Amino acid sequence: MAGLDVTTTQYTVLRAAALNDGLSQQDIINATGIDRSTVSQVVQLLTRKGLLKRRRTRHDARAYAISLTDAGRRLLDTSQPIVQQIEAALIEALPATRAKAFLANLRTIVSAFEPAEG
Repeated sequence: MAGLDVTTTQYTVLRAAALNDGLSQQDIINATGIDRSTVSQVVQLLTRKGLLKRRRTRHDARAYAISLTDAGRRLLDTSQPIVQQIEAALIEALPATRAKAFLANLRTIVSAFEPAEG
């Protein structure tokens, strides 16, 4: 991620914001497992970089809704080949039988955190 001028933590926050527009910082904490002070610092930094925007929510004047900017969306689009290379290298490091099990387990974990449709 160094070539994109974001850390893995910053990337994780960007991805969380991309998956659910208008998340609160608490929602990002819940989605990523990153601690409160780190999320706060990362959101402020990404806002200064022009990758995120914050706006006060209507239901709680103390809370902010976090959204990607167009620049943030472009950065995530640009990062896809890099992420795919990292994923491929991780899978390649495993024996074939373990790689298959790893991918199956990873799909199970990801689907458990995806919002229910309907």
